[in-house]
Amino acid sequence: MLDLNDIAVFARVVEAGSFTAAARLLAMPKTTVSRRIAALEREVGVRLLQRTTRSLKLTDAGRLYYEESSQALRTLEQANLRLAEARAEPAGTIRISAPVGFGGHFLSATIFDFLATYPKSRVELRLTDDRLNLIENGIDLAFRTGILEDSTLIARKLGSTHRILCASPDYLARCGAPARPADLSRHDCVIAGPSAANGHWVLEGAGRQETVSVSGRFAANEMQAVMAAAIAGYGIAQLPYGVAEACIKDGRLRRVLDGYTTPAGGLHVVYPSSRHLSPLVKAFIELAIDHLNAGKGPNEGPAIIS
Repeated sequence: MLDLNDIAVFARVVEAGSFTAAARLLAMPKTTVSRRIAALEREVGVRLLQRTTRSLKLTDAGRLYYEESSQALRTLEQANLRLAEARAEPAGTIRISAPVGFGGHFLSATIFDFLATYPKSRVELRLTDDRLNLIENGIDLAFRTGILEDSTLIARKLGSTHRILCASPDYLARCGAPARPADLSRHDCVIAGPSAANGHWVLEGAGRQETVSVSGRFAANEMQAVMAAAIAGYGIAQLPYGVAEACIKDGRLRRVLDGYTTPAGGLHVVYPSSRHLSPLVKAFIELAIDHLNAGKGPNEGPAIIS
């Protein structure tokens, strides 16, 4: 019966180039190395190495056997590493990037739960609406919404996202509430974008999709600023459900056009393909998924920013 230890010794002899060098690397006597190679050759029934007093050379059969067996050994070593990682408590620092508004609601709750669950972990959170280069900035994973750009990043879809329409009680008392999407053109709208004029919102509801022209007195490319303007009474805003939910519950905002949302987009977690996914990162992703599933209402998307 084949002994995996004999195969491992054979691979090390080939890689070291001699019995003496292999014995030194394996911390075993040279005679033991020679004996294990002889036992392997008897078991497989062919000579694997041509040995002289001055040289060591693979036979054709030995070369083929090394190519196949070394790959299998690497697979076993990787399996042992993964198993050890799975058994170990995740520890160390995880660096995360996310959009500003997203980090202020859903993500902060996930991080606090993660830190409590894994006492040996640390989290460094970088909130920015810019899409950073993960490798250059030393980021382990990032949350991205909408359409992903082509890249070498590994992406895992966590769910779908949409926004709802909200306004402050003060604004609605002054200006009334829209009864249908077309009414938005006669309202002040808080625009998430570079310009407060000539915007277009796409809404889905009542079994169809509508595009309406909107404008207003304030625009911002950062969601917390958009929400603050809506709370201050400067118009109707599109807000991620999870970001707006707390403000609706405490009365700072009210939902308008209840039957309409923006078209669903994707929420992804991305990480560099060149980097081994550590147990720490895996644990955080799984916890984020649990939080998303726990916080999703029957007719609402996850608490995110798009």
